[in-house]
Amino acid sequence: MDIDNGIDTHRGLAPVVAAGLGPAHGPARITGTSSSGTASPAPTPSRVADIVAAMCGAHAQVMSAAELSIGARLGGGTRADVRAALDGADGLVKTYGPRGTVHLLAARDLPMWTGALSALPSGPNGLPQASRLTDRQTEEVVEAIAVALADADEGLTVEELSDAVVAATGPWAGDLVMPAFQGMWPRWRQALHLAAHRGALCFGPDRGRKATYLSPERRLPGFRPAPADEALHSLVARYLHAYGPATPRQFAQWLAAPPAWAATLFDTLAAPGSLRPVDVEGSTGWLNAADDQEPDAETPAAGTLRLLPYFDAYVVGCHPRDQLFPGPAAARALSRTGQAGNYPVLLVDGTVAGVWHLRRSGRKADLTVEPLARLSAARRRALDEEAARIGAFLDTTALRVTVGPVTVGPHA
Repeated sequence: MDIDNGIDTHRGLAPVVAAGLGPAHGPARITGTSSSGTASPAPTPSRVADIVAAMCGAHAQVMSAAELSIGARLGGGTRADVRAALDGADGLVKTYGPRGTVHLLAARDLPMWTGALSALPSGPNGLPQASRLTDRQTEEVVEAIAVALADADEGLTVEELSDAVVAATGPWAGDLVMPAFQGMWPRWRQALHLAAHRGALCFGPDRGRKATYLSPERRLPGFRPAPADEALHSLVARYLHAYGPATPRQFAQWLAAPPAWAATLFDTLAAPGSLRPVDVEGSTGWLNAADDQEPDAETPAAGTLRLLPYFDAYVVGCHPRDQLFPGPAAARALSRTGQAGNYPVLLVDGTVAGVWHLRRSGRKADLTVEPLARLSAARRRALDEEAARIGAFLDTTALRVTVGPVTVGPHA
């Protein structure tokens, strides 16, 4: 990092160590391994929560992918350790997080997340005007959800919650107007993620094959969302610590928030000196002023080979995209609209170098990896080691690794 007229010059991506993806036995801010390669602590719920907090949440629309994301940073243990953390105030909570998508978050951070996410400006609504909730209806639905879950010791399934919301608000809430995966959803479900952002609900334990919703106070007695300004400032600091330097537009993209709103927020934080500007190859990015010991942007990535699952926090949170997905990687591993995370990716030296797919049958699994360039003998050995780590995390009895074309398409 060069210094010129008081402005840092930063080259390249956020370092992989910031996202906990350094060498399996090398220095990492999140993995818990030391630079001397000493073993990680036991994967207790609180340690799993530490990892997820440093990641700024694990995308959990595909729960198995969230488990693999955490496992990539855990330094030992199995998916059972992640699942065990979904219980108690010192572990994880499953709820709607950034971009209105399902995430695993550190339970202790839920006040920050709800305080920040509930303060985001409303985004565009793609539904026809006649299908949308009005502002008043939205408030009624969120209140009905909060009241229904406050009295539900064991939580409610979505069908039970729907009955309660319609009974409390009126038949309009049950109108089937929302296109869904296999049919139509009732109108009130437009406000489901907003209710989570305001702290009215989170996910509870599954009831058979059905998800349930709980009041967060059932998990965290005395829970209240943090004040908006305090929460937003904390969230910016967390994001920049893991994925900086970053621009307001990149932060806005990560949250699915308006870029102009994010620019104003960054200006508010930069004015008193909470943020410091960084020149990133001719553009201005930002880091926390308190993060004065920035990890080297190049060295920690050297020699790393990792297999990251769908929607891993590193590929979703890091920019610039053209450096993270160089050359043919963009065409192979980004969606048509440039969205990251729709494919599991092979990461080599901190950048995307291929895609992969895992097919499981009981405790056996087949792993196919499609590199975009020929793997050297050393990297093939590293791939086998990474595959073995995944196999151990998933508690497989047999894992076959094939280097060849991946024919499975992107996740929606």
